[in-house]
Amino acid sequence: MQRLDVTELIFKIIAYVLVTLFALAALYPFIYTVSASVSGKLAFEQGQVIFWPVDFQMDALTGVISDKGFWIAYTNTLFYTFFGTAFSMVMSVMAAYALSKSRLVFRSQINFLIVFTMWFSAGMIPTFLNYKMFGVDYRWGIIYGFGVQAFNVILLRNYFSGVSKEIEEAAIVDGANEFQVLLNVYLPMSKSALATVTLFYALSRWNGYFWNMILVNWNVEHPLQVFLRRYLTEYLMDENASITDLPYSPYSYMYAMIVMSIIPIIVVYPYLQKYFAKGVNVGGVKE
Repeated sequence: MQRLDVTELIFKIIAYVLVTLFALAALYPFIYTVSASVSGKLAFEQGQVIFWPVDFQMDALTGVISDKGFWIAYTNTLFYTFFGTAFSMVMSVMAAYALSKSRLVFRSQINFLIVFTMWFSAGMIPTFLNYKMFGVDYRWGIIYGFGVQAFNVILLRNYFSGVSKEIEEAAIVDGANEFQVLLNVYLPMSKSALATVTLFYALSRWNGYFWNMILVNWNVEHPLQVFLRRYLTEYLMDENASITDLPYSPYSYMYAMIVMSIIPIIVVYPYLQKYFAKGVNVGGVKE
């Protein structure tokens, strides 16, 4: 018995050490980003910033706050995230609700077609040509063109399939129509799945940059991620760019923009995280 207790103690120590190391490894990039954004120019360029800020100053953050282009891109990102997530959720919820009903005509065939898109894709060039043909080259086009993801529809469909049929039948007996059943029965009983899918869509919209970069031709409609990439390529990688007279390192400026860009996610994520594991597990195991 004593030997078993010693073995269990050793296991716990190793587990705690590994988890601590993993947590530090996950936190370090974020800590370094914050430290680099508020460190002095000379200290950063000489490689003195490793963990904590060196020669603390707020010039880079102040410069970002006063950058009009940054806030235009920030507003675009909020636009894509809010309206894109709302549109995606409406479409996904309606599709998942219909597909969860066994009485839907061609239900199996439609489900197969949706799952098929997860297994195979047309490829980047045909997809690009397809979007161009349909005119997906402006803000609303990006929202509509990337409105639904097959995985999220399947996740919601599986969750809706587990809702008690007796409650639905009772609502129908009381005179509720399909929309009322969806709004008053299914949605209140699926908060964890809805929060999970909302988080998936919101993160995808917030971090999305590739298709917006190659489809949208106007810089004023580009999101923050494209703005960051343009700053990286036009200023940090351009040897002819005149950035030596700045009171801060241009890399500190980039890190300051990254810090500003992740604040909304840090604020929102803890409120949705409690639904995350439950939503994925319950929505992913049902047939």
